[in-house]
Amino acid sequence: MHKWYVIQVISGQEKKVKKNLEDHRESKGMAELIEDILVPTENVAEVKKGQQKISEKKMWPGYILVKMTLTDDSWMYVKNTNGVLEFLGGEKPTPLPQSEVDAILNDLEEKKKGVVQKHNISVGDKVKINDGVFVNFIGTVNEVFHDKGRLSVMVSIFGRETRVDDLEFWQVEQAPAETEVS
Repeated sequence: MHKWYVIQVISGQEKKVKKNLEDHRESKGMAELIEDILVPTENVAEVKKGQQKISEKKMWPGYILVKMTLTDDSWMYVKNTNGVLEFLGGEKPTPLPQSEVDAILNDLEEKKKGVVQKHNISVGDKVKINDGVFVNFIGTVNEVFHDKGRLSVMVSIFGRETRVDDLEFWQVEQAPAETEVS
């Protein structure tokens, strides 16, 4: 019976390993034993040089999922594929529980439908400004423009709330929740 196993591969070579496993499974007689190979990815949007770019990001760099029947031959075929480091679990790998597999596959289906923002900042978050005139000021996010890669922050200067506009995402970082707004 086919079960899902996690394979550790050289980071950055996940797609190459997947292609190698798929291309050679017919000639090595593994078509019946290896059913599916999955590299979990999501689409991530970020703004670079004023342009919004959508790129594919691996959810678990260095790992792929393989649905297979584990035999000595199929274990050796996968283990000897270029770029494969090892099965998770070592010499006697344990398959993922079906409940975990279902959760992973559902999560992947949800992520295929939309685009995830690279910067997870929303209105009301406390941020620390780490570049520009207001460096080291801590404020509250007032507006977020994901399409432009910019945000506005309210900071307190001499006891008065002042709006700082047109900050880029890289110019701020999340401040710890217990931090006082300065």
